[in-house]
Amino acid sequence: MSQRTELNRRTFLRNAGMAALVGGVGVKSSEAATLNAQGSTQSATGRYDFDTIYSRVGTNSSKWDAQIAKFGREHVQVGMGTADQDFRIAPAITRALRARIEHENYGYLTIPDSYRESIVDWNRRRYGLEIDPETIRHSDGVHPAIISSLRAFCPPRSKVLLLTPNYNGFYTDIRVVNTVAEESPLRLVNGRYEIDFEDFERRIDHDTHAFILCNPQNPTGNVWSREDLMRLGEICTRRRVVVLADEIHCDFVTNGNVYTPYATLDDPEVVRNSITYKSVSKSFNLSAMKCAYLFSSNPDYLDRISGAGQHRQSMNTLGIVAAEAAYNECEDWLDQLIGYIDETQSFVEAFVRTHVPHVQFVKPEGTYLAWLDVSDAIDRVGAMPAVAGDPQATPETTFQRYLVEHANIHVNPGSSYGVGGAGRMRMNIATSRQLVELALSNMAGALARA
Repeated sequence: MSQRTELNRRTFLRNAGMAALVGGVGVKSSEAATLNAQGSTQSATGRYDFDTIYSRVGTNSSKWDAQIAKFGREHVQVGMGTADQDFRIAPAITRALRARIEHENYGYLTIPDSYRESIVDWNRRRYGLEIDPETIRHSDGVHPAIISSLRAFCPPRSKVLLLTPNYNGFYTDIRVVNTVAEESPLRLVNGRYEIDFEDFERRIDHDTHAFILCNPQNPTGNVWSREDLMRLGEICTRRRVVVLADEIHCDFVTNGNVYTPYATLDDPEVVRNSITYKSVSKSFNLSAMKCAYLFSSNPDYLDRISGAGQHRQSMNTLGIVAAEAAYNECEDWLDQLIGYIDETQSFVEAFVRTHVPHVQFVKPEGTYLAWLDVSDAIDRVGAMPAVAGDPQATPETTFQRYLVEHANIHVNPGSSYGVGGAGRMRMNIATSRQLVELALSNMAGALARA
């Protein structure tokens, strides 16, 4: 173990107050409760604390506990897979939930107008996006909403277009409705991804009915420009391909970049050929609350999605309470978090460049995900599929296990994100920067010993 790696581990243990982590194990639930009670989330100056480590071990977290169950407690010191946050949520959300829970009845809900108004006000205030509240449809998640839309527009065994590498969850959605993913690979130019528009249009034929747009793009971190979106939109409108715009990561854009909502494009016909999907789940870490929405300026599209039982508006009472509080009262919390994430992305870029010579990373334009080029590292450790003894293994899944066993960190294999994911790993950096540094130090140490 390198001296730097050992020093970083000691610093982590001291700052976290978790002596039980010696040897790479996580904290017990009772220890987590003690840790979580320490300090305040907001100082007297109005600054929120995103740097104090907030343990989630023992809470049935898929990011932490599921990986501990899979790989062993001794092998998961830092969980950096599932795309949620490790921070304490904004205090106003907790206050709103507590107030609602004090009324001890949880019967059927009528969705309040104030919730719709919070959606409209948020999008207008932050992005100049005008949404007619009558066009909003509710969902218990973006996935159910997209699945409903695919069923509405895509016959069985037809094609759904994707720009790849792309969010692996879309592939599941596409399979659920018995359709097929048609992948248009992004071009990698000087470390950044670009759209190959000629390839994109070439892949459209009479069996292509929908295109799932991810903006910002998960996992590459692209924040598509207005020009890119218009060109994609013109192709899809002309070729009669419906655009399903997943903008769930839209609030996380790094300094110097601008998110353009698809629904603000200048051509009304291009916008009418689309449905947009949003949620508070990424921005305010409320995925457990099952609260999302979709909207479109095309009433025929909304009727098709809602009609024939394709989509039933299903909502969580506490989710609506949390979402309304987030949009109405937590903008300052989010702005501070975005700044913290931006600085962490810069930290990762500098640390990898200086201390992890077998890994490459370019700071993304958006999201709280780091898309690492580990192709040299895979070659260095000899992480070929045969090493895992699994016929379904890829070099990336084998390298994932290598990092778990030798660096005690869990990240996601790039091969699960489709064409273009080879030689890549996705790392979620929405956590204390202390844990990010520990994870990268562990990775550097493991590769140095390889």
